[in-house]
Amino acid sequence: MRNKEANKKGALQPSPKVLVSCRGLDGEDNALVVGYCGNCSYAPPMVMVGIVPTRYSYKMIKESGCFVVNLADKNYQKTFDYLGKVSKRDADKLKEMNVKVEDGKVVNAPILADCPVNIECTVVDSIVTGSHEMFIGRVEYVHADETMVDENGNIDFSKINFM
Repeated sequence: MRNKEANKKGALQPSPKVLVSCRGLDGEDNALVVGYCGNCSYAPPMVMVGIVPTRYSYKMIKESGCFVVNLADKNYQKTFDYLGKVSKRDADKLKEMNVKVEDGKVVNAPILADCPVNIECTVVDSIVTGSHEMFIGRVEYVHADETMVDENGNIDFSKINFM
């Protein structure tokens, strides 16, 4: 029987939660946990991530015009939790957790090398939807662990043990 109203804030939980990494115009790198994310176009391939404007990374993405979506698995739980709880305002999160970063191949943003999939994106648009600004990113390049990619280049997402 459905007679109890549920919380509207989390009525639809996008999955998976991801780590979004970015680089400021000054070369500073950061990453944050993002719960509002998903595909929004397949031709051309685009994804969207929702970021609250008060977040430290917001300005970095707004100014640089790019970001990387990093899919994490359960092996990365401790780092994921830390990156989601601590602000770059208070600590150098990537350094504190010894996060291995590499430069993106196409965009000027770091990829989190220990994540099995990294999606480099260029911001093509954004819309303020209330609490979040939804950044629409054109997918420029996708890095994936070679054991997860089939002969046609498709990622087998069942091989990622999502959190």
